[in-house]
Amino acid sequence: MTRIDTFKHKGLRQQLCDELRRKGIVDEAVLRAMNEVPRHWFIDSALDAFAYQDRALKIGCDQTISHPSTVAMQSQLLSVQPGMKVLEIGTGSGYQTAILCKMGAKVFSIERQKGLFDKTRTLLSQLGFRAHCFLGDGYRGLTEVDYGPYDRIIVTCGAREIPAALMGQLKEGGIMVIPLDDDEGQEMLRITKNGPSQSEWKVEKFGAYSFVPMLDGRQMR
Repeated sequence: MTRIDTFKHKGLRQQLCDELRRKGIVDEAVLRAMNEVPRHWFIDSALDAFAYQDRALKIGCDQTISHPSTVAMQSQLLSVQPGMKVLEIGTGSGYQTAILCKMGAKVFSIERQKGLFDKTRTLLSQLGFRAHCFLGDGYRGLTEVDYGPYDRIIVTCGAREIPAALMGQLKEGGIMVIPLDDDEGQEMLRITKNGPSQSEWKVEKFGAYSFVPMLDGRQMR
């Protein structure tokens, strides 16, 4: 499938990466991926003019493509190395998936919205990103087919609590990045699993964010 990526698009991506540096993104692998993956390929063409602004955009099914700075920050917090197995909860537009693929990760991604799943799986394949995409309830991770345990888990929706099923699928020494929701808002957490019990987890906080909520056990659409 042929998609246009003009010199203007490339220039706007470079400007975006410069902005991301000013906002605290220092991981060169993340910045390279952000500079190489055309974000405008993952949104409606009518929104092309906004593709490289640091803003969320609607993608249908009551979902959004996250701010580029949010994608970059979550990717940076993951500390991904090539060849790592990464479980992504919430495929959405596929943009975050593509960034992780570009960084050399083996990505396993779950989406609960069938409309988005069908569209995004096809798009990622057409663009040459070899992610393993699944339709299912991300709150429970991948339970039917065992691809885990995972080196990294990234959650792209706001959870009310840390999902025990996901922590169970994370390797010891692995990292989960997840926005945790409470009555005061969402905060980005990086959880390092130093052992099987919660008392052995290292939890770090990285500020306020805003994601659509994670839906636990509700009917998929």
